Amino acid sequence: MLKQPKMRLIRDIDRSRLCDRQSVVTIGSFDGVHLGHQAILQQVVDKAKSTDSLAVAMTFEPQPQEYFSPETAPPRLMRLREKIEALLDFGMDLVVCLRFNHELRSLTATEFVQDILVDGVNTKHLIVGDDFRFGCDRKGDFDSLVAMGQQQGFSVQNTQTVELKKQRVSSTLVRKLLQQSNFEQVCTLLGRPFSINGKVTFGQQLGQELGFPTANVNLNRFRAPLAGVYAVWVDIEGIDDRVKGAANVGVRPTIGDMLKPILEVHLLNFDQQIYGRRISVEFVHKIRDEQQFTNLDDLSDSISDDVRLIEQWFESNSH
Repeated sequence: MLKQPKMRLIRDIDRSRLCDRQSVVTIGSFDGVHLGHQAILQQVVDKAKSTDSLAVAMTFEPQPQEYFSPETAPPRLMRLREKIEALLDFGMDLVVCLRFNHELRSLTATEFVQDILVDGVNTKHLIVGDDFRFGCDRKGDFDSLVAMGQQQGFSVQNTQTVELKKQRVSSTLVRKLLQQSNFEQVCTLLGRPFSINGKVTFGQQLGQELGFPTANVNLNRFRAPLAGVYAVWVDIEGIDDRVKGAANVGVRPTIGDMLKPILEVHLLNFDQQIYGRRISVEFVHKIRDEQQFTNLDDLSDSISDDVRLIEQWFESNSH
């Protein structure tokens, strides 16, 4: 059953101090909050507890790559809300989400340290990767952070790369494995099954007309980290038992009405009204790639085949 998040989120810093207590801070995109991120977060939590400080994760919205080149930026593994929930669940006292805009990107490395880290979140200790870059000229690096920290009264610690089977755990690797539909390995890297969460919205009712009503979730992104037809498990807000489903992620090429991807889920043996509720869709097996059909009859026939294959898959994997 989906739970309601406890939000301890600051959406921006307005040059005023957010924290009276000193903070242990980490900065990153944290897309996926995978095992590599979790190792950093655990360091933050442990250091914060030992120094009676706040554990703070700082991230950006949009992510810098999305700001500079939105149509070619890597597909997100999770929405902002999902990321914030994951960071808070992992023990962060505060998530600071900086609005990445012209003002923020124009800060020099020195201004970033003074305005954001010192004046903003009262940093006592900072944990970042040794490849961390910041400031409008990207001249801020790990060594300059150490030097500025000595001047401003905070310490800086770099993080060790987390490897699994001699591969560096990264968001890039997770995306690659998702495209290969290797959900077991993705689960290992994330420490949990891969899922997409969102609120069910009204669609064109085309699925209903074709005999396969769907719960639609707008992904609000240029690309999704996976595409095609999948067997899924669905958790529905307000309902205890999870439901089997047939999901399509894509731009609906047969209809030709979508510029951005959408998640459509046909819930098996389920007929309750769930518009407006949040759902969490866990991907477990890929059936096929997204295809374009010449007409709606062919599309309907294909959906029927997909649902049958997915029901068979669940039946054969029920033990």
